[in-house]
Amino acid sequence: MNANTPACPNLPVPTLQLREGALWLEERPLADIAARFGTPTYVYSRAALESAFTAWQEALAGRRALVCYAVKANSNLGILSVFARLGAGFDIVSAGELARVQAAGGRADRIVFSGVGKTAAEMRIALEAGIRCFNVESAAELERLNAVAGELGSTAPIALRVNPDVDPKTHPYISTGLKGNKFGVAFADAFALYQRAAALPNLRVAGIACHIGSQLLDPAPMAEAAQKLLDLVDRLGAAGIALEHIDLGGGLGIRYRDEMPPTVADYLAPLLAVFAGREEELCFEPGRSLVGNAGLLLTRIEYLKPGETKNFAIVDAAMNDLARPALYDAWHEVVAVTPHDGDEQVYEIVGPICESGDFLAHDRSLKVNAGDLLAILSAGAYGMTMSSNYNTRPRAAEVLIDGSEMHEIRRRETVAELFAAERTLA
Repeated sequence: MNANTPACPNLPVPTLQLREGALWLEERPLADIAARFGTPTYVYSRAALESAFTAWQEALAGRRALVCYAVKANSNLGILSVFARLGAGFDIVSAGELARVQAAGGRADRIVFSGVGKTAAEMRIALEAGIRCFNVESAAELERLNAVAGELGSTAPIALRVNPDVDPKTHPYISTGLKGNKFGVAFADAFALYQRAAALPNLRVAGIACHIGSQLLDPAPMAEAAQKLLDLVDRLGAAGIALEHIDLGGGLGIRYRDEMPPTVADYLAPLLAVFAGREEELCFEPGRSLVGNAGLLLTRIEYLKPGETKNFAIVDAAMNDLARPALYDAWHEVVAVTPHDGDEQVYEIVGPICESGDFLAHDRSLKVNAGDLLAILSAGAYGMTMSSNYNTRPRAAEVLIDGSEMHEIRRRETVAELFAAERTLA
């Protein structure tokens, strides 16, 4: 970014700029990206990705720690390769994500495998790859992993994901640490299950894990969970089960609208205080905080449709491209790529899908014309990874901006590709 060019005011994407009457990302006008790659297109800033990861590294400087990017937030190979080059570990929840990390140059010995439903086939693949650790989420999974490792003649490194029953004060769909959630092992059961794990011949107890939810804006719940975790670690140590690492998950929130998330350093400070003087390695699994505000969805207005009670801006992106508004009623800032003079109108930003739930934003004041470009901000996390082909719509292209360079890190799908694996009846 030119040092004399201010970031676009009041917007959450740090490398977005208003220059020459239009929006730029790093050193590229968004209009150039649309002209070359079409719309809808996801656009990411490499500088924002690297800055976000560096903030975690700097906050953990002097402490033995590993930052494992949560692949589910955005699994594009181009994004993964940026983090791999920075020395990141990776948090995966499927064998498919493992294959992506490997294809992007990530190290298997920096991969932790989370998730409640690991299959035997996925366990074999991960064991053969030599991953760092399995975050085990049930007694049944523990037994299955022991059996699979035994069949391969190997030993599986494990941590139990312990559910501390702490309220993260976030959206119920992304809350994962309460006793009513499907995730993790009940805190009351964890000690006995660790004893069982230590007795199984094909497992090696390596650590303990905890993740209470996503889009956390207050570090206090995570600090409370960390203290409960530490008490269990000490109890295990007294029983002869020493742990090598403590995995505190991810979950740090970002600004979408008017949220005031803590800095990485402020979020980590109370957690690091809990573990001050400890020798165990600390692991973290951020996802949203690394990619959320590094990306936007670029879309074009097809029609402006006045109505009796509402005005509609019908765009070429839809709920299949960005599901969060329909799924969570999530807010994403919407800005015109080339602002106009004149009066604002209030619009519903909607797509062409045949669902009333196909909206990207409600009640937005914009000065726009048909054919104009819009940028839907804070779309780098859980945007493309949650997209679909509903209504036989090809998924968007993805472009990474690096200074003035534009890299197409995923080309747009074709309609023919969408049914290439299907067959008509003879």
